[in-house]
Amino acid sequence: MRIMLVEDTADVAEAIATQLRRLGHALDCETDGAAAAARIGDDYDLLILDVMLPHIDGFELLRRVRERGLSTRVLMLTACAEIEERVRALDLGADDYLTKPFDFRELEARVRALMRRTGQDATNRLTCANLTLDRKSRGVEVDGLPIELTRREVTLLEILAARPGRIFGKDELMDRLYGDEPAPNANAIEQYVARLRKKLAGAQFQIRTLRGLGYQLVLS
Repeated sequence: MRIMLVEDTADVAEAIATQLRRLGHALDCETDGAAAAARIGDDYDLLILDVMLPHIDGFELLRRVRERGLSTRVLMLTACAEIEERVRALDLGADDYLTKPFDFRELEARVRALMRRTGQDATNRLTCANLTLDRKSRGVEVDGLPIELTRREVTLLEILAARPGRIFGKDELMDRLYGDEPAPNANAIEQYVARLRKKLAGAQFQIRTLRGLGYQLVLS
């Protein structure tokens, strides 16, 4: 899935991001509610929102998401175990609620449960020209034939194919693929793109390199 995590506690955010990326999810992170409000759109499958955030708290961020008519699933995180907070979050349109501290196995289970809810098929299958990417199984097919890709190759392909025409800078792609993990080398993105071009030779799109700008998936 494409997930937006909004969490201002650095160590908590890093741990969640590492865990979810390890599971193969494409993840964007924000530490500020106002910054997150400007970025959130219907291209995310799941929002994970902390309640206590700078400038705009999680409740207000959730209210704005639902006010805009977005049906994106929302998992709220909070250090407060009071029933009033849980009720308020659910009344505002949250799909689930998790109290800190939590076991990461429970977080993974709740993410899986949200994936299984009504409408998951629409968000789990990403189609781009003659390519299909199953976000749950991480399987990729071109013209119905399976293509063997590594976990990070699939994640990079998902980022590019979900927004055809958009230019992604190298630093943004590095951040989405690795987060705070050290990249194997400075040319990791170039290597992944080169491998994708070779493996997806039959796809009806191109992954272009725009010198000084980044990468862009363009339909043929």
